[in-house]
Amino acid sequence: MLLNFVKCSLQISQKKVIFSGIQPTGVPHLGNFFGAIEKWVDMQNDESDALYVSIVDLHSISLPQDPDYLRNCILSMTATLLAVAWILSDVFYFNSLIVQLLINFVLNDVAVRGTGRSKAGNDKKAACVGLFSYPVLQAADILLYRSTHVPVGDDQLPHLELAQQLSRLFNQEYGTKLVPPEPIIGKFKRIKSLREPEKKMSKSDADPKSRIELTDDKEAITLKLKKAVTDFTSDVTFEPDERPGVANLVTIHAAASGQVPEEIPGQVVGMTTAEYKMIVAKAVNERLAPVRERYFALMNDEDYLMDTLHKGAEKAKLVAENTLTEVKRCVGLL
Repeated sequence: MLLNFVKCSLQISQKKVIFSGIQPTGVPHLGNFFGAIEKWVDMQNDESDALYVSIVDLHSISLPQDPDYLRNCILSMTATLLAVAWILSDVFYFNSLIVQLLINFVLNDVAVRGTGRSKAGNDKKAACVGLFSYPVLQAADILLYRSTHVPVGDDQLPHLELAQQLSRLFNQEYGTKLVPPEPIIGKFKRIKSLREPEKKMSKSDADPKSRIELTDDKEAITLKLKKAVTDFTSDVTFEPDERPGVANLVTIHAAASGQVPEEIPGQVVGMTTAEYKMIVAKAVNERLAPVRERYFALMNDEDYLMDTLHKGAEKAKLVAENTLTEVKRCVGLL
């Protein structure tokens, strides 16, 4: 049976719309703070942009989670974002938006019929939705809010490329106009593991000494930096390829103090790496102390955190439902 439909076009805003998400698993660390969260603060201060920051709780349950732990992580992440950027009023979480699931379903169908051919040849039925479900959910996140730009690191570019591909596939299939979002690739600060400086700092690392969490107290931060892996050369230099451990300390110091990494070694000539670690610890503690204080105050007000999430979700819902209505009309569901 042939289905006739009217070619349609989604209304496209000329405004730059930025979307970012963060999973509520584990406590944010310095890498999250300097690499992403501070960037969101800068972006929200640009009045010409619309910024959506989501706690992507639906993503986190792609792996088994303890319900009580996950619930607390959502509140903890909300408190962290508000502690860093207390004017960030549009933070929200996804499970409050049923439209997210619906548009994800539509895009999954496009993904199977389009991107699935590389895995399943010409047999469309052989492609497994599960193979694409997580990346497609990320694409749905982006496209649902008419996002024109997404801040990403190099390791996240493939996810954004899928969102671009799906928007084009949708346009080809239904004659509409979902805008392929463009990446914002800035000079993101690359904070490495304190124990394995060849790797990036990660919430999932089994060794808690590998990262500085935003809730760590002064003593914990100082101890972790004191035990940070460096090398057998005592001088402080900034050579990321040759001396990744020392370069990581310089990067952290620069991020915490608002300096340029290349300029710091000249300020600490004659200082050993052991002595320099204490300088870095002082800078990090001074930078995180007010964030930590606000965080714990916010965690004592669960009602405020939930109210913030619900208000953010309501604002996001206005855009999301409008997008979904037009998508449903395009595919013939309305």
